[in-house]
Amino acid sequence: MTNPASPKTYRVKSFGCQMNVYDGERMAELLAQQGIAPAPEGEEADLVVLNTCHIREKAAEKVYSDIGRLVKAGRAAGREPMIAVAGCVAQAEGEEIMARAPSVSMVVGPQAYHRLPDMIERASRGEHATDTDMPEDAKFAALPKRRKVGPSAFLTIQEGCDKFCTYCVVPYTRGAEISRPFSDLLREAETLVAAGAVEITLLGQNVNAWTGTDDAGRDIGFDGLVKAVAKLPELQRIRYTTSHPMDVTDGMIAMHGEVDKLMPYLHLPVQSGSNRVLKAMNRSHDAAGYLKLLDRFRAVRPDLALSGDFIVGFPGETEAEFAETLALVDAVKYAAAFSFKYSPRPGTPAASMDGQVAQEVMEDRLARLQASLNRDQLAFNQATVGRTCEVLVERKGKLPGQWLGKSPWLQSVWFAGDVVIGDIVRVELAEAGPNSLEGRLLERATA
Repeated sequence: MTNPASPKTYRVKSFGCQMNVYDGERMAELLAQQGIAPAPEGEEADLVVLNTCHIREKAAEKVYSDIGRLVKAGRAAGREPMIAVAGCVAQAEGEEIMARAPSVSMVVGPQAYHRLPDMIERASRGEHATDTDMPEDAKFAALPKRRKVGPSAFLTIQEGCDKFCTYCVVPYTRGAEISRPFSDLLREAETLVAAGAVEITLLGQNVNAWTGTDDAGRDIGFDGLVKAVAKLPELQRIRYTTSHPMDVTDGMIAMHGEVDKLMPYLHLPVQSGSNRVLKAMNRSHDAAGYLKLLDRFRAVRPDLALSGDFIVGFPGETEAEFAETLALVDAVKYAAAFSFKYSPRPGTPAASMDGQVAQEVMEDRLARLQASLNRDQLAFNQATVGRTCEVLVERKGKLPGQWLGKSPWLQSVWFAGDVVIGDIVRVELAEAGPNSLEGRLLERATA
């Protein structure tokens, strides 16, 4: 039982954020360019790429568990797969991964995966390879042209982070903030549209930190890029994530009232409603300033759906400070949100802070926070019942003749009708649940 001399099939398993999803798609395209085919469903692949996330607790241990399962399944099938560990755990752990798991052939960081073909060639000769360099922007120039995508596609415009929140490993695993060149982004957006995308989501660790120079040599910010992408004739929708409050500009707020293709949805993480906790997190904003930003966004786009991120149980967080988070949630009434227990990440300042909160306390606070967030998400969905809106058809539903798509407010909407994936259809929102809505198809808006 040995690794294949040259893999014929692959599988990429991505974990974590949407940027990892984008990276996973690009790795798959890169492997396909090398003549390696995706493994058929239910069959073991010759090459498995674990595209990892390092944000949550025990991320590395989960990777080793996945490696063990892959090796066991391969041995049962009579051949062990070639295993590559990519992403943020690869960046953080480096060669330690192969020291602990000799069955891993390659370790490649999120800024170096464009070198996978060379690494596979070395692994096919029985050599192990590690690449965790962070060459600025080099990978994008080396990646293949996008040829076929779904109706909704991701486009990474910015990577890395300079904010250094005390709980976060991203500055260490993704590097400093870099913005991809304006012309490269427009070219990739055009390619995505030609390959089938009618909606593009712009991605970045701090997507609104993007800055660049347009084709006329003028300095522009994130709002200028959004307006340029919106000029692509066949593109119908634009979204973006994830934003940082300190990078919000007047232009970014104004574009929500000026760009028709920009969907009425804003993901703006706050993390806590307590100013003391926010300062300890090094978030560079306070609760009142955050709420004022949201008021300004809503003033230009009253139907804006708001989303946020929350961490409960940050070191030193008291019950009174947690109550401030609940009060902020009550004030905002989020349409959607992501919430987590604080997870100490090795090497971050918060991991060694005094006042680490007990697990049972964090679990209780998370349950109470999620109850409030779920309440507000259901209320938002119920408030849209009776509206007519355009839904982008993304995939088939579970039942015959059923389809699933996204509303402008990023709600999952299911309905029955004669449509195809990629259509934008007019739907009346008829019934709301906590996580999705039932719609009635009225007509196709586009074909």
